[in-house]
Amino acid sequence: MPPKRAAAAAAAAKAQTAQTSTAAKAANTNKTAATDTKKRTTKTTTTTEAKKKTTTKTTSTVSKSKTTKAADSKAKAAPPAQARKRKAATADEEAQEAPREVKKPRVIAKPRAAAKPRAAPKPKPKAVINSAPTTKLNVYVCGEGSSGELGLGTAKNAVDVKRPRLNPLLPADTVGVVQVAVGGMHCVALTYDNKILTWGVNDQGALGRNTTWEGGYRDMDEDKDDSDSDDDSDSGLNPHESTPTAIPSESFPEGTVFVEVAAGDSSSFALTDDGQVYGWGTFRSNDGILGFDATNKVQSTPALIPALKKIKHLACGDNHALALNEKGAVFSWGSGQQNQLGRRIVERNKLNGLQPREFGLPKNIKQIGCGAFHSFAIHDSGKVYAWGLNSFGETGIREGAGEDEAAIVHPTLVKSLSNEKVLQLCGGAHHSLAVTDDGKCLVWGRLDGYQTGLKIDGLPDSNVIKDERGRPRILIDPTPVPGINASIVAAGSDHSIAIDKDGRAWSWGFSATYQTGQGTQDDIEVATIVDNTAVRGKKLNCAGAGGQFSVLTAPAE
Repeated sequence: MPPKRAAAAAAAAKAQTAQTSTAAKAANTNKTAATDTKKRTTKTTTTTEAKKKTTTKTTSTVSKSKTTKAADSKAKAAPPAQARKRKAATADEEAQEAPREVKKPRVIAKPRAAAKPRAAPKPKPKAVINSAPTTKLNVYVCGEGSSGELGLGTAKNAVDVKRPRLNPLLPADTVGVVQVAVGGMHCVALTYDNKILTWGVNDQGALGRNTTWEGGYRDMDEDKDDSDSDDDSDSGLNPHESTPTAIPSESFPEGTVFVEVAAGDSSSFALTDDGQVYGWGTFRSNDGILGFDATNKVQSTPALIPALKKIKHLACGDNHALALNEKGAVFSWGSGQQNQLGRRIVERNKLNGLQPREFGLPKNIKQIGCGAFHSFAIHDSGKVYAWGLNSFGETGIREGAGEDEAAIVHPTLVKSLSNEKVLQLCGGAHHSLAVTDDGKCLVWGRLDGYQTGLKIDGLPDSNVIKDERGRPRILIDPTPVPGINASIVAAGSDHSIAIDKDGRAWSWGFSATYQTGQGTQDDIEVATIVDNTAVRGKKLNCAGAGGQFSVLTAPAE
């Protein structure tokens, strides 16, 4: 073979040998790689199993976390197909490793019972501090009845009654009045079965009920004859005012029990057994209607007076009222223009007087009383205090007596009564009366209309104030009325009544409308026994006096 051709063949053989060697090396390399991969896979599997054993000892939450991380590592290292297979395998492993959730049996809740309505709290039993009178009374009336104030209905002979007459509309056995209060031109009565009856003038709501009537009007002067006759023809009076009628029970809370009634000129009040006070009507001032309270001019139906609690007794003047509570404190309200409230009321704030308030009296007051424009209080020690209008010395205090518009602004000790043990006090427009423990009937104040029942000519000059003509006009010091052993007294505007311990009535003073019950329109100058067939032999126990009429009561036989 030529040398060149032999060299080429040797080079080709060498290249083939090198290629074969390279292929063998590549094959060995691939085999080694496969072996390494298998070893790594085996190692990984072994590690995973080891981890699985370890993870079983830990909480399921940690196991899931580590297994997920291992699966993620494998997925990154493996091709996509392998990653999907490994992901599926990992999911299977997790499913096997995760604790099987045990489903709890479904509990069906029992339906809730409907909530029972809460029972209303039981009202606290009221604290009873007063008791009602129980003695049934016969009621006798006399005087002017042209506005129904006598309570005799619509009969013609109900207009002017000259002497006391038994009221046939108030029979003791069926109606059973136990107390009567007399106002200016109306009356309020309490019955044994807890009714409040009213009659008379209702122009400003003093009756506490609706008295609307569409009847006619006529001239009352047509009937100016002796109305003691038995003529029962129609008088033209409003039957709803002239007939004693009960205030509807719906006007008061259920269970209310009354123990006392009181009446002013155009106002009325009722006291309950637990010391609450209801009122209706209005108070008047010199300028007309003042109001019942700060928001109501006229209160036509009963209203609770919330400022008054634990009250034991009431007293009324013409346009003011007093209330005594169980601790001996006194409250006043109404018009204060004559200082009858015992506290100064500024004219521009005069409505402030309509709010009941305590004022400058000492504690432990045991009794109260009113005149038309003045007031009294008896202390537990026996001392008497007075305040209000004093132009005629009606308070029993000399200061200002005889001067126009003189007044005692604040409660002041009545020294002229310091030697007397006074049990009761009352007053008219300008005079006053008192009953003492030894039965004296004391009188003082204006006397030029015979309001005191004393012989004027026999009075010492030192005890009177005279007018410009030299005639006695004012009795300064309390003076006893001779012949009367008194148990109770009452005062109208200008007349007076006393009941003695034998149950007889005495009267004196202004009598133009027969209010003295003496059968005459002439003034009664001195105290005189009231005597007619209606009351003769009866043991009278109480009296009330209005402006033009009077009321007497006696226990039913």
